[in-house]
Amino acid sequence: MDKVRVGIVGLGFGAEFIPIYQKYKATECVAVCRRDKKLLNECADKFNIEKRYDNYEEMLKDPDIDAVHINSGLDQHAKMSIAALKAGKHVACTVPMAMTVDECAEIVRLEDETGLVYMMMETAVYTREYLYVKRQYEEGKIGKIQFLRGSHQQNMSLPGWPEYWYGLPPMYYPTHAIAPLVDILDKPVTTVRCLGSGRIRDEYIARYNSPFAVETAQFTFADSDVACEVTRSLFDTIRQYRESFDVYGTKMSFEWEQIAGENMAVFTGIEDAERVEVPDTDWMLPPEIAEFSLREQVVDKTQVSFIQGAGHGGSHPHMVHEFISAILEGRRAHVDSKRAANLTIAGILAHESAMRGGEVLEIPQF
Repeated sequence: MDKVRVGIVGLGFGAEFIPIYQKYKATECVAVCRRDKKLLNECADKFNIEKRYDNYEEMLKDPDIDAVHINSGLDQHAKMSIAALKAGKHVACTVPMAMTVDECAEIVRLEDETGLVYMMMETAVYTREYLYVKRQYEEGKIGKIQFLRGSHQQNMSLPGWPEYWYGLPPMYYPTHAIAPLVDILDKPVTTVRCLGSGRIRDEYIARYNSPFAVETAQFTFADSDVACEVTRSLFDTIRQYRESFDVYGTKMSFEWEQIAGENMAVFTGIEDAERVEVPDTDWMLPPEIAEFSLREQVVDKTQVSFIQGAGHGGSHPHMVHEFISAILEGRRAHVDSKRAANLTIAGILAHESAMRGGEVLEIPQF
């Protein structure tokens, strides 16, 4: 195989990846799938895609599709990923991997059994901010890491979201906050202790029997003396949207971000601090898709309604490049099923710990 033929499922957020797959020399975007036929045809017409499916099962039967990129509702991620792997398709899936530990374990089993590529499309480990800090660490500039902190806060209390979101336990959507911490240490989470704080409105509590407005967890890692702290909030807590991580080392420390648009804070001494504008990461990508990582993208203006700009820190082309490269090179993706399971289950069990009043729980290892 010298070119991977991709079908994209879910054309809200998913449509933002179509131009990347179309411009990438190693891929073809051969099909799209959405239940709403009107919106399906509007998107397919916009990008000149001939194959259109309003039924996912039918799409999986298409022999011209090598891989599927799933961007459906989070309650469908595991079901769709499992079905695709069983149908012989490589899988890229937006976060989180699943909603239960058993679903995660089944996807791990299927990737091992089939030899297909599964990749959870975790944006947080491909943002320009994270890649900058990771490079500093690999070059020895941070020294020994002493502590890590992650945060993902979002107020989804306003109407307009799919119904399954309302009342979702904060740590059921954990991976943006946990992934940079696991990735920079390159070690899995092994234990979690979590406390819930505050209370969301009663009508939200009813869906998942989860009362907490905020959940804050402490994690430990395999073969490491480093611990980390992760905070998540989703409802009835006023905060500008934030995905952030902090890294504290013996030589240098980083904090990102407190207010959207602020440059990263870098600490090089007890009294020495500065703001650093993190560079773009276009140089790390094949030239035909490098533009999609830029803060100021140069794109076809007719496609602008489908493009998030440089949202998610320019991560989108990096994820596509890694997914396709793993397929063509016959290897596992960086965020494969085992790492995805660790990140996802860490959050699932964090919520369980909070419901048990902060009991320490072991994370199953694959």
